[in-house]
Amino acid sequence: MSYDESMSTPVLVTKLYIPRPRPKVIPRRRLIERLNEGLHRKLTLISAPAGFGKTTLVSEWVADRGRLTAWLSLDEGDNDPARFLAYLVAALQTVATNIGEGVLGGLQSPQPPPIESMLTALLNEITTLPDHIVLVLDDYHLIDAKPVDHAVAFLLEHLPPQMHLVMTTREDPQLPLARLRAPGQMTELRASDLRFTVSEAAEFLNPVMGLNLSAADIAALEDRTEGWIAGLQLAAISMQGHQDTTGFIQSFTGSHHFVLDYLVEEVLQQQSESVQTFLLRTSILANLCGPLCDAVLLDPSASGQETLEYIERANLFLVPLDSERRWYRYHHLFADLLRQRLHQGIASSTGDKLGDVTELHRRASVWYEDQNLEIEAFQHAAAAHDVARAERLIEGERVPLYFRGTVVPVVKWLESLPKTVLDARPSLWMMYASVSLFVDHTTVGQKLQVAETALHGTELDDRTRDVVGRIASMRATLGVIHNDAETIITQSRRALEYLHPDNLTVRTATTWTLGFAYQLPGNRAAARQAYTEVISFSKSFGESSYTMAATINLGQVQEADNQLSLAAESYRRVVQMAGDPPQLMACEAHLGLARFSTNGMIWTPPSSTGNSASN
Repeated sequence: MSYDESMSTPVLVTKLYIPRPRPKVIPRRRLIERLNEGLHRKLTLISAPAGFGKTTLVSEWVADRGRLTAWLSLDEGDNDPARFLAYLVAALQTVATNIGEGVLGGLQSPQPPPIESMLTALLNEITTLPDHIVLVLDDYHLIDAKPVDHAVAFLLEHLPPQMHLVMTTREDPQLPLARLRAPGQMTELRASDLRFTVSEAAEFLNPVMGLNLSAADIAALEDRTEGWIAGLQLAAISMQGHQDTTGFIQSFTGSHHFVLDYLVEEVLQQQSESVQTFLLRTSILANLCGPLCDAVLLDPSASGQETLEYIERANLFLVPLDSERRWYRYHHLFADLLRQRLHQGIASSTGDKLGDVTELHRRASVWYEDQNLEIEAFQHAAAAHDVARAERLIEGERVPLYFRGTVVPVVKWLESLPKTVLDARPSLWMMYASVSLFVDHTTVGQKLQVAETALHGTELDDRTRDVVGRIASMRATLGVIHNDAETIITQSRRALEYLHPDNLTVRTATTWTLGFAYQLPGNRAAARQAYTEVISFSKSFGESSYTMAATINLGQVQEADNQLSLAAESYRRVVQMAGDPPQLMACEAHLGLARFSTNGMIWTPPSSTGNSASN
């Protein structure tokens, strides 16, 4: 699976694809005109229940005018503010390559700056763009996190004239819509706008779906579905092959949910056993491609790619995500119903029971891990209730997932685990404490205490010793928050004694906290040694945010010792590491260089030939 290598965390590029309009899409000129008229406003809100063609309409509109569009298909994982911002930047970079690099750098720092400050920098960059950009946030109803809502509200409040925001959602978002509605800064399309008219229903049912219904039958079906596009499509698929279409339409009654349940039963029963099994088992996947489906089903008699192509041709609610027809997703409502039936253990038409759902998730997890997509691998491991595998994936090879924009899903998973499971694996309590540092650091100490209690009586092997060391490292981090030098030193030394030699990530963080503790009371020699060690670690596993932080701190120590040339060199190294546009952490380095300039020293930017400082 392809992913964006410009970020520290692999990005699912399928979330950034603009869905291609279907070849026989019904032109909706009245709605296209509404969207065009709203371009001078800040927001276009398309809010309607599932199955009203929200995404299809926007993709048709984008393709119709060929406008510059950044697209982000949201999912539940985007409730994490860091992940949301990272994907927002990734979407914008599809139309403006270098935009938002500073935001990505800030997200990777040990203490990320406030979201509003990062958004301010991003908005300032947008104002410099020469072209008008449409930003589409698709399926915003999957967002239920206030920090993300606040970020989008801030974005809307300060949206520059170069950008227009389009939002599709099944329910109104928790945004200040009234403030936008009153001065005419928002265009709204609701279910009443999106529903098919009788003429649109006629064009859809007969030419597109291949039926031959009378005007009276079309009017009756449009009336019974209230123009609900998903209902019309399901009805059309069910009617294919029926002789008495009028009788079918007359029996087509009930609420949307009951009608849809009935129609899905009709659709599934008309498919072969192998296609039914494929639909149900692959419904656990957010996105589908041939190799992934093959890995999940383990059915050598059928090709996942060929089955996907058949399902698309059969109009079974499969949405292509790229022009090569490699990646797809099911219509959300159709996927929901398939998953419901899968979990209910519905048998196929011949009575054979479907495979174990947890095993399907486990196979998906293995495939995603093989593609280096650890976040998706973790999500499927959690769904498979594979605690050991989920924990290993969260830890990662070098940097834990919760340092890479997955705090919310990790917290939710840990909250779902019974206490007996957590007690049996003290490392999970340790992980819980680490993640809580991002959410509510006041609960960290309590979780660390529970972790220590769970460790009592266990044999101190390499793994449990490492957990003891990580607990001490976390206590040292709490000491940094409270500027408690004595606690930091005691716990950091204990951590370095117990941590596994290969745990370079935590050892690096702990050595930095030790240097911070020495620097607080002015023990500059000891601080210098600690920061130098942190910098040397980068030779083993690459530069990190701690390398940059330690280099800044080393410059401060050198400056305090009046070693101004060395300090200037350290600050210039930070500027080089910060990149262009620079990470926000580089501000401290620029301030240091500015102090030298004020005191009569001269420095030149890293890109210049003269790269030294002198008195």
